[in-house]
Amino acid sequence: MFRFITKRPLWVNILAGIVLAVLLFVAVISSLGWFTNHDDAKTVPGVTGKTLAEAERILNDAGFSVEIQDSLYYDTLAPLQVIRQVPDELEVVKSTRTVYLTYNRALPPQIEMPNIVGYSFRNALMVLENAGLKMGDTTFRPDFAKNSILEQLYKGVTIQPGAKIAMGSKIDLVIGSQLSTSMYAIPNLIGLTTAQTRALLDTKGIILASIIPDPDVRDTANAYVYRQSPQRFDDNGNIISIRSGQVMDIWVSVAAPAIDSLDIKPLTDSLPE
Repeated sequence: MFRFITKRPLWVNILAGIVLAVLLFVAVISSLGWFTNHDDAKTVPGVTGKTLAEAERILNDAGFSVEIQDSLYYDTLAPLQVIRQVPDELEVVKSTRTVYLTYNRALPPQIEMPNIVGYSFRNALMVLENAGLKMGDTTFRPDFAKNSILEQLYKGVTIQPGAKIAMGSKIDLVIGSQLSTSMYAIPNLIGLTTAQTRALLDTKGIILASIIPDPDVRDTANAYVYRQSPQRFDDNGNIISIRSGQVMDIWVSVAAPAIDSLDIKPLTDSLPE
C-alpha cells in the first residue's frame, strides 16, 4: 500500500511532506481566529467611583457579566461605591469576559475593642489605627503613669476590651499627666454619699480607687461613707496632705454614720475593725 511512496524518489517525498506541513500550519493559524473569536473584543468601561447598581448596568449594557469579588469599608467613601474593578478601565478583552468588582460596604463591620489601658499614647494610637478605630477627645488626669492611657471611653462610657463596636468609631482617651505640685488637706468624706464623694474628689484631681460596700448595700452610689483611707489626721492629730493624682479608698454602708460635731475626726466607735 506504500508503493505510491516508495516508487517515487526520496526528494519528492521530502518536498511533499514539507508542503503538507506548511499547508497544515497555515490552516491551523487561519482557524485560530474562528475558534477563539479573535475579532470579538471590547474595551472595558470604567465604573470605579460609581454606585454598584450603576456599575452593573453599564457593564451589562456593554456585554460583560459582573461578579462581586470583595467588599471593604472606608468611612470616607460613599456606601456601595465601586472601589476597584478587574479588568481595569480601557483594557481590551473578549466581550464575554467577566468583570470583578470590589465595593464599599453600606454599613461598617463590627470589630472587637482592643485593650489600650496602660499603653503609651503613641502605642495606643497605633493599636486604634490597626483596629480600624479613631481617636476621639482626650482629657488629662494627674497620675504617676505620665502619658499612659488611664481609661478608654466610647460615647462617654468606659468600653471594655472585647466589646463589639463599629469600625471607624471614635474612642475618647483619658491620659495620665504629671502629678500636680499642689497639695491639699485630705478632705473629710465621712457622711457623704459615694456620688458626692466622687464629685468632691474630682474637683481636686484625687482618684477614688476602691469602694468597699457592706453586705447589705445594693446601690453604692447612694450609700454613705463611714470610713476612708487615708484618714484626715495622723496619730498626732495633724492634718495629712494629699496631691492631685493620688488615690483614696472608702467604705460605705446603707445608714449614714454619726459625725463628730467638731469635725476633728470620725467617731471611732462607728468603725468596725
